Amino acid sequence: MGRVERVLEAAGRTFAAEAGIKPANTPSTLYRLLVLSVLMSARIQAKIAVAAAKGLFKAGMGTPRRMVEASWQDRVDALGRGHYVRYDESTATALGDGARLLLDKYSGDLRKLRDRADGDRAKLRELLREVPRLGPVGVDIFCREAQQVWPELRPYLDDKARKGAERLGLPDDPAKLAELVPEDELARFAAALVRVSRDRKLAESLR
Repeated sequence: MGRVERVLEAAGRTFAAEAGIKPANTPSTLYRLLVLSVLMSARIQAKIAVAAAKGLFKAGMGTPRRMVEASWQDRVDALGRGHYVRYDESTATALGDGARLLLDKYSGDLRKLRDRADGDRAKLRELLREVPRLGPVGVDIFCREAQQVWPELRPYLDDKARKGAERLGLPDDPAKLAELVPEDELARFAAALVRVSRDRKLAESLR
């Protein structure tokens, strides 16, 4: 087994998959990915953000409409069950505001945001930044994972992914990295490289 195959086997689980989000170009799936990206934008452990996302979805807040219909306290409680406690109150507000924005501008359908970007990655990032609490880190997370269903984003291998590649002695150029895996594995590969960038022991075990 080659190094890239070992990397994918050991660490190639997307954060969306960890949160129970199956890749699909549908409004509810894309919204759930957006919520996860918002939660992961904070300075908080990824596993806590994933648990908080799962808590929100389990409580029925998996679409913009349902997020808006939930009370602020419902959101706070769901986040708290996932131990997302440092930012629970402000994030509960941001999630409500973000859901209203999506409903007002895109009828709750992120595919309409994609259409507005018209294949322009920079424009897509700009539009995503309008979502409350979705900073540059969150935009990178969303795009890394969304490239599974939005091919125009490929290859999306951001600074964190390239740092992971560097730790493994792989090329840090996105185009060269992309040549190492089939296109439909890029989201998993990017996630694996990000995990390697965060975990020195994992990186050492895969060299």
